[in-house]
Amino acid sequence: MTQSTQLKITGMSCASCVGRAEAALQAVPGVQDASVNFATKTAQVTFDGPVSALNDALQAAGYPAATHQTALQITGMNCASCVAKIERTLQASPGVLEASVNLANQSASLTYVEGATTPQALAQITTQLGFPAQLKTPPGSETRSDDTTDEARDLKRATVLAAILALPVFVLEMGGHMAPAFHHWVHAALGQQTSYLIQFALTTALLIGPGRVFYAKGIRSLLRGMPDMNALVALGTGAAYLFSVISTFAPDLLPKGTANVYFEAAAVIIVLILLGRMMEARVKGKTGAAIRALIGLQPKTARVVQNGATEDRPIAEIAVGDVLQIRPGERVPVDGDILEGTSYVDESMITGEPVPVGKSAGDPVVGGTVNGTGALRVLATRVGADTVLAQVISMVEQAQGAKLPIQSLVDRLTYRFVPAVMLVAALTILAWLFFGPSSSLPHALVAGVSVLIIACPCAMGLATPTSIMVGTGRAAELGVLFRKGDALQHLQQTKVIAFDKTGTLTLGRPELDHVTTTNGFERDQVLLLAAAIESRSEHPIATAITRAGPSDLPEVSQVQSLTGLGLQGRAEGHDLLIGSYKLMHQEGVDISDLKPDADARAAQGASPLFLAIDGVAAASLAVSDPVKPGTAEALAKLHDMGLTLAMATGDNAQTAQAIADRLGLDHVAADLLPGDKQKTLEGLGREFGALAFVGDGINDAPALAAADVGVAIGTGTDVAIEAADVVLMSGDLRGVVNAIDISHRTMRNIRQNLGWAFGYNTLLIPVAAGVLYPFGGPLLSPVLAAGAMALSSVFVVTNALRLRWIRPNVAEGAQKTAKEAHA
Repeated sequence: MTQSTQLKITGMSCASCVGRAEAALQAVPGVQDASVNFATKTAQVTFDGPVSALNDALQAAGYPAATHQTALQITGMNCASCVAKIERTLQASPGVLEASVNLANQSASLTYVEGATTPQALAQITTQLGFPAQLKTPPGSETRSDDTTDEARDLKRATVLAAILALPVFVLEMGGHMAPAFHHWVHAALGQQTSYLIQFALTTALLIGPGRVFYAKGIRSLLRGMPDMNALVALGTGAAYLFSVISTFAPDLLPKGTANVYFEAAAVIIVLILLGRMMEARVKGKTGAAIRALIGLQPKTARVVQNGATEDRPIAEIAVGDVLQIRPGERVPVDGDILEGTSYVDESMITGEPVPVGKSAGDPVVGGTVNGTGALRVLATRVGADTVLAQVISMVEQAQGAKLPIQSLVDRLTYRFVPAVMLVAALTILAWLFFGPSSSLPHALVAGVSVLIIACPCAMGLATPTSIMVGTGRAAELGVLFRKGDALQHLQQTKVIAFDKTGTLTLGRPELDHVTTTNGFERDQVLLLAAAIESRSEHPIATAITRAGPSDLPEVSQVQSLTGLGLQGRAEGHDLLIGSYKLMHQEGVDISDLKPDADARAAQGASPLFLAIDGVAAASLAVSDPVKPGTAEALAKLHDMGLTLAMATGDNAQTAQAIADRLGLDHVAADLLPGDKQKTLEGLGREFGALAFVGDGINDAPALAAADVGVAIGTGTDVAIEAADVVLMSGDLRGVVNAIDISHRTMRNIRQNLGWAFGYNTLLIPVAAGVLYPFGGPLLSPVLAAGAMALSSVFVVTNALRLRWIRPNVAEGAQKTAKEAHA
């Protein structure tokens, strides 16, 4: 279908760019016309095909189209077929590049081309399919709510009403099987026809009332050629109901001896399925407990200090720059810096570390954490969706809404599942009619209805997302954030883990512990100049040297950063060069007098560097960075898991090897530039298999992105965190052990769920069809089929909930939280 769309293009800087962008678009098959406007940075394209092809062409030409991500909250999804229907419709919508629909949390994550569509239009498309959708409220908003409670409450009302209507029907029809005297009483007091009429009236009211949702959605899905679970229920109960109506009002239309009523089957099936959905909604509500707990950490109000007085304001009205008063025992409302006061702050709900952290003036505090015994006055620095808490919630939601690679096979199967079940039901009816016993019509009806009712696409649709929701939620409680849901599967497959050294294996707070001078230079002069030039760098080693120098530093000019090597610049009339042995060798500086001492320091785990003044070696400086507490325990646990451990660092080889020997690492790669790290990781991956990299700095971002799984330390840089798949909210490497443990347990739980879901359908659909009947086995009742179907999805969700009780493989910090100790 030919369509016209407008794309917003990035990266154009001149008229030549316009020509190249136009040529790229016009070369795409199906494009009839393409016009690029440099002034508005837009392209108007008339084409027949997917927008993704246009985006790919622009990307290849170096002028990618601007894209955005959005999320929709969807209601009314009941099974995997609903998910497939919505997902395929959204993926085929103009402007949509990616669409992922999640049954467990009733949401859709979308990536679309700016200008080609809008979030509101995508919500409207979903609503028109019969699944009302609205834009998901962003983290940090007070209006966020959980729909699972409302859904469970509505289903409870419907179930109770349906049960009240169904109970008399069931008693009238089946009571005689349990108490023959009751059967005789019904015939004597009411008569068979009157009994049928009462059953007809009550069942009709039930189907029109509580059962209406199955018919409204099921018939709509059938008319659109995309049948779902509602269609199976509507067809099964509808067939039983219509057969019973004919048996009641026009029995002569049926073959002799086949007129039976199945009103109780239609009624009880609706009750059981509603009951199953109510139980499922309640249990699914628990899968989102971690998100709700995180949202609940933010106070509703904050106390603002203004003109010497305090005033309580809603959290949504707090702005950057506001001064807040926080009393002992209160939660910190937003992120900020302490202006006055000292206290201990409990950050366990964010970092997973149970030991309170001492805070004083100048220290940052995070919204949602709990102030201890001291009063604090805090300057708000980040509010709303910019706070750490809001970002944590956003990361967890993104992970919970993701689809694992294993889900692609499930999606392909479930998309065809309902039509396949309908075909099996039809073949079952025909087989019974042609090959069954005499008067086989009732048997055919019972078997066909049972096949339709027992099939459970819900269990298949819930098997993966519920486990992801609970697993990533529990991980967040332990201070491990899966930014990308597929990291769960990739981390479980990891064979080798590589670590950066500074700030990852070590504290990242190095101290200058030795200075050796030569060629007549004085220690004070060396420290002054070294501190002056290193003050222009943010590297932890540079910071240590700056701290060790005097507070009054000279001006430095012509500073140039030599990536991975050091710095050069000019101060107090001297040309300065500071950095590694490699840099000195490259610049022709003779450091032979300093090298023996530097090598001895490196063998003890310190990091040596050299200072040259006006091209002459002046001093060697040794900076040591202690290994983090808990690192040795974490690495020992990882070794016990059968993992190969490596270090990839820009530090010198002797220092790196000394620390590796102390910690028992299997491989060491040192003196690496950022680009070299990437190549080293690729080599480790080829040798050992799937690789994870753990780092915290800006120079680690390429390696984090290149690894199969990138794990960033939450105390590191924003660049590193953005490039990572998993974030440890504390700097404790025992979080890596917990992350891997959670990934293994979650993937095992997913396999259990999928095994149940597919095994259930594979085994019980043939039983429902009656394959056991010729061998003396039972012909399954539709009522029992409904009960089995309802319990199937409940089993999957309940099994996933077991992940809520995962205990940390190793406890971070000095002690376990009370919650973990009693879990």
